[in-house]
Amino acid sequence: MIYKLIGLTAASLTMFSFFPQVFKTLRTKSIKDVSIFTLFQLSLGVLLWIIYGLYLKDFIIVLANSVTLLSLVILIALYYNYKSQN
Repeated sequence: MIYKLIGLTAASLTMFSFFPQVFKTLRTKSIKDVSIFTLFQLSLGVLLWIIYGLYLKDFIIVLANSVTLLSLVILIALYYNYKSQN
């Protein structure tokens, strides 16, 4: 039981870890300090975690990494949107 709680806590922290960057990017309309290489590298890693979670049939891994991937995709879209405006 304690390990499920640890897993849920870790998943929650991971799921929402990029939302502050998304909000800051939307607020400032600047991607000056965002590394697109890092975003793509992390997106690939998160996608692989989703595949692994599906293999294990582990809902926590799949959910946490799906939300994380969604926030990364949003951030990548913002990167290209604001890059073209500068």
